[in-house]
Amino acid sequence: MKKLPHELRLFFTALQFLTRVPVPAWVGFEPAWLQQSVRYFPLVGLFVGCVAAVVMGAAHELLPNAIAAGLSIAATVLLTGAFHEDGFADTCDGLGGAVDRVRALAIMKDSRIGSYGSVGLILMLGLKAATLTEWLHASLSHALLLTVWTHMASRLAPLWIMRALPYAGDAEHAKAKPLATGIGKGGLLFAAGCVVLLSALVLGFAPDLALPLVWAVAVAALVCWRLQAWLKRRLGGFTGDTLGATQQLVELALLITTLAVWNFGLRQ
Repeated sequence: MKKLPHELRLFFTALQFLTRVPVPAWVGFEPAWLQQSVRYFPLVGLFVGCVAAVVMGAAHELLPNAIAAGLSIAATVLLTGAFHEDGFADTCDGLGGAVDRVRALAIMKDSRIGSYGSVGLILMLGLKAATLTEWLHASLSHALLLTVWTHMASRLAPLWIMRALPYAGDAEHAKAKPLATGIGKGGLLFAAGCVVLLSALVLGFAPDLALPLVWAVAVAALVCWRLQAWLKRRLGGFTGDTLGATQQLVELALLITTLAVWNFGLRQ
């Protein structure tokens, strides 16, 4: 009976860390819980994706598809406090130029956004909005399902990076020091199991998405593999900012790949 309340605390800890959603006062906080809560990141993504889908579905009833897609993205940015987007922008600034490891880490710690970060965010958000708009043109139900799925599945990718690489920065002065210790094999498997379960549910509602999802997972795995190699070469490991960048890139890769495979199938 004591196991469930602790697991609930871990979920709420993850929710509090990744979003602006207030959690019950009884949850409390212990630094060690943050490291343990990492396995619930995909479930937090499920929650964020559901909010995005609700906003998209409601807006679709009254507004053009492009605006519905934009409002859906805006809702997730507000809900998470642009948590992952900020990491993506900092990573673009730090690794966009030809600087060494020490300089790159210093740039990523700077709260100011530079040219690489600004352009990167514009391209990232623009491509997300365009892809979701096209999915809304193709199928409202598929757009809603994929919005939920991509938010959850993409939050598994940073956990893979945490498992595969060491922390690249100063662990003693990290903003979220417990995350610098990475994630255990059991936690990664639990998170992956959650994603597999949701994927099965999505296919239960939309079996015709099977091929797009398979290809999307393959492309996402390739993206993670290349990011892992790149971060190891440039930084010697991961930082909090690069985890956010990983989530954003994988989310976009999942959206674009599913749309590309879907459109290819329609032409056959």
